[in-house]
Amino acid sequence: MKRYLVLEDGQQYVGEAFGADVVATGELVFSTGMSGYQESITDQSYNGEILMFTYPLIGNYGMNRDDSESITPTCQGIVVHELARRASNWRADLSLDDYLKQHQIPGISGIDTRAVTRHIREKGALKTTLVNEVTEETVAQLQATILPTNQVATSTTQTPYPSPAMGRKIVVVDFGLKHSILRELNQRQCNVTVLPATTTAADVLALYPDGVLLSNGPGDPKAVPSALAMIREVERSVPVFGICLGHQLFALANGADTFKMKFGHRGFNHPVREIATGRIDFTSQNHGYAVERQSLATTELMVTHEEINDQTVEGLRHRQYPAFSVQYHPDAAPGPHDAAHLFDEFMDLIDTHKLTAQERNRHHA
Repeated sequence: MKRYLVLEDGQQYVGEAFGADVVATGELVFSTGMSGYQESITDQSYNGEILMFTYPLIGNYGMNRDDSESITPTCQGIVVHELARRASNWRADLSLDDYLKQHQIPGISGIDTRAVTRHIREKGALKTTLVNEVTEETVAQLQATILPTNQVATSTTQTPYPSPAMGRKIVVVDFGLKHSILRELNQRQCNVTVLPATTTAADVLALYPDGVLLSNGPGDPKAVPSALAMIREVERSVPVFGICLGHQLFALANGADTFKMKFGHRGFNHPVREIATGRIDFTSQNHGYAVERQSLATTELMVTHEEINDQTVEGLRHRQYPAFSVQYHPDAAPGPHDAAHLFDEFMDLIDTHKLTAQERNRHHA
């Protein structure tokens, strides 16, 4: 069955339908990853977006129960050049086509995804729709569509829950977290409590955490203003680590600004330089917003990492408080694990902070 990919500037592409037989509308974004399509599709950072893969063959190893980054995917649609005719992998439980049908997500194949990517790189991220029929009103309706801005509200958990272990007590504030973040913390024997995005500083501190992690998530950080007061209060007394959206919220809470990028960073071949050492990590990224470097001049934040290709801010550290953040995903999934050491640095920061607090208490005693 034919399906059409229609962009708000009037560009149209015709391909073959797969997945659910529904109409979808969202911002069209592209990922440059060569594998890891399951992790990407289930990453809540793609909430509300139509996800296009530049790698030509997608679906060849199917979908399994182990590699999902969330239980319910929230991307709006999938665009591929070629959909694998059959899934071939011993871990596969079902095909990508069947998975998308289960979750009511439409897909389109037979698209020259690299040509569309070049178009987006030139024009910027565009509103897009997947339809089975193009009418005279299709483009006008698309242009008039106002995309939702409450993606975090539909990605976060609604109630707190534990991911228990015997070790450091960590609170994760869930703005749309990836399961791989919990996996990394559990591997380090952290006793994790996950709280909703709307949580207050009082809620966080009532759990007496050793550290607080601000998770990744979708959309514009300025659409989550309630988190800023919480971050400002928590960072004064507890070590904080922000990832992706958590990084942007950490910057906003400390007086910096963010901006919408022309087409964002998505995929897992993005080189990042640590400024202090010159170390370069290849990183997994998924974001359409970034921290405005010039806005940091009047804050207590210093830049620790930058993207080699476009020099965007990729890491921050607070000059007074035990708090830092990175724009990329040190948990990978998918992607290289070059930056997994940042979780160990978070553990070290927590341990150092506890020792310092104990020394201070002894001194006052």
